Amino acid sequence: MGRHGEHARGRGGPEATVRGSRPGPRLLAVLALLALAACVLVPLVAAGLRSVLWVPAGIAGLALAAVGVWWALAHTGPLRVLGAALSVVAPAAVLALFAASGMLWPAVVSVGLWVVAVTSARRALAPGDPARGRAVAEAPRAPWVVMNPRSGGGKVDRFGLVEKARAAGCRVVLLDGGQDVVALARQAVAEGADLLAVAGGDGTQALVAEVAADHGLPFVVIPAGTRNHFALDLGLDREDPSAALEALTDGVELLVDLGYAADRVFVNNASFGTYAVVVTDPAYRDSKARTTLRTLPGLLTGEGAPRLRARADETRVDGLQALLVSNNPYGRAADAARPGRRERLDTGLLGVVCVRVGNTAQAARLVRGPGSGGLLRLNAAEVVVESGTDTLPVGIDGEHVVLPSPVVCRIAPGALRVRVPRRRPGTSRTGGVTADWPRVARLALGRHVPGRGPDGRA
Repeated sequence: MGRHGEHARGRGGPEATVRGSRPGPRLLAVLALLALAACVLVPLVAAGLRSVLWVPAGIAGLALAAVGVWWALAHTGPLRVLGAALSVVAPAAVLALFAASGMLWPAVVSVGLWVVAVTSARRALAPGDPARGRAVAEAPRAPWVVMNPRSGGGKVDRFGLVEKARAAGCRVVLLDGGQDVVALARQAVAEGADLLAVAGGDGTQALVAEVAADHGLPFVVIPAGTRNHFALDLGLDREDPSAALEALTDGVELLVDLGYAADRVFVNNASFGTYAVVVTDPAYRDSKARTTLRTLPGLLTGEGAPRLRARADETRVDGLQALLVSNNPYGRAADAARPGRRERLDTGLLGVVCVRVGNTAQAARLVRGPGSGGLLRLNAAEVVVESGTDTLPVGIDGEHVVLPSPVVCRIAPGALRVRVPRRRPGTSRTGGVTADWPRVARLALGRHVPGRGPDGRA
């Protein structure tokens, strides 16, 4: 499965494939440091040392909001209503206090400067040439694409994907709900297909991607699903799925990793615990929000609440309510540049997010982030998940499956040849680089800063 892995570090990744002009790294580093200093100075100049006193007020508001969210999710009746109200009133009250004291605009400006600082720092440390894809010289002779007409509220019909794909020389197969997608893809390969493509959701993408990886064939993602996180992290245009067909004639090939939960492939993630149980409810497909709110209290605080144990390489954690294993790490929700997205798809590592919140106090401590004990983020090559049962429900790219326990999750580096358009709107130049402030300072002073590898290390 990973026979292309030896090339993944140099050719894969969802970075931009076209060189563009950007300010020099040293100038960006200077801008980052100036913005960082300004984000601290603005509130001090506006309100003096008393501005420092407003920091605990902001933290308290976030803590109360977290408590409100916990009550709304983990309880029913009056406590749920109170929690929903608290999650809105607490931050609103803090904003009102900031406004009344004249601290609102300094706080807003300070946050904006922090975003500028982090974004500039990451761009300063990013590789100068992000073009890691290999240009495709020849168009496929017998491309095959499977399309799900029901995905994304009918995007296949709305964007005329069948006609456009056939005009591009593709053999098109439409799903009617009863076919075995993997069998269809394997049959297409046996009949001579030299490229496989999917117009549909991430679950269907994963099924066909496995067949493409097995046979070393290029794979094209056409984002015709509802969310299409895989397409998002590849930089594809989700507003115009037909643009992905340009990969057939003006494409770049990337080598990206594939995740496995037991023998099931995932292109995005495999979820265990609360969410995986919620999606087993037959009503979930038709009413996601209502079904989630109805079932969560029992899953979070009831006697049957799932409790998971996990081992991520050498790290062991237990008592987990939820666990997310992703094909390459996701960015943090507070990441100023690309929140909740994967900067790279070729690091050869799984991302692991563990959640352990059992009461109100633990919910309040979540504002401390990873130091709270309720939220743990790891990177690992292998993750083993188990519970006290013989089987585990798992949500694989949004699709429900049941696997024997324990479930071993692993990653296959560079296993999939993804062909994408040469020009695509959602690419990033930061390449997974974090805001390493000592390195930014050295760069601003004109000192040599070693480059980073795909794993983010210098």
